[in-house]
Amino acid sequence: MNIVLYEPEIPANTGNIGRTCVATNSSLHLIEPLGFRLTDRYIKRSGMDYWDRVNVTRYLNWQDFIEKHPGANCFFATTKAGRKYSDVQYSMDDYLVFGPESRGIPEVLLYSNSSRCIRIPMSDGERSLNLSNSVAIMLYEALRQNDFFGLDFCEDGIV
Repeated sequence: MNIVLYEPEIPANTGNIGRTCVATNSSLHLIEPLGFRLTDRYIKRSGMDYWDRVNVTRYLNWQDFIEKHPGANCFFATTKAGRKYSDVQYSMDDYLVFGPESRGIPEVLLYSNSSRCIRIPMSDGERSLNLSNSVAIMLYEALRQNDFFGLDFCEDGIV
């Protein structure tokens, strides 16, 4: 799977997401500008010793990302979508796109990709969930649909 963070602002969220990507064999794509430097101590603290193993690619902007991934099957996470994230069929090469923490994905991207917009249900009146939590929720649903392809299970597990 592929996680795309469009102009992320908070290094701790990106560090946590990077750790999740390592644990799930997912790739992390960062669309600039970033609200921090990747050498920031906060990203390393939240990503802990995982950060060096994150498969991360940076892009100058959205256009740069699209040019390098023509035909990418993207799903856009937004509170403005009518379709739930669990109502979508995912494949292992899909891209889950998340916007910056303070403002979300730009409306021009949402409108031009309205059939690919998805949301996490929440209580009425609530604004949003934490970015790293949202990524984990959607990513694990996509992985579940694909029988957690490529992830190990403990064969000696407790029954």
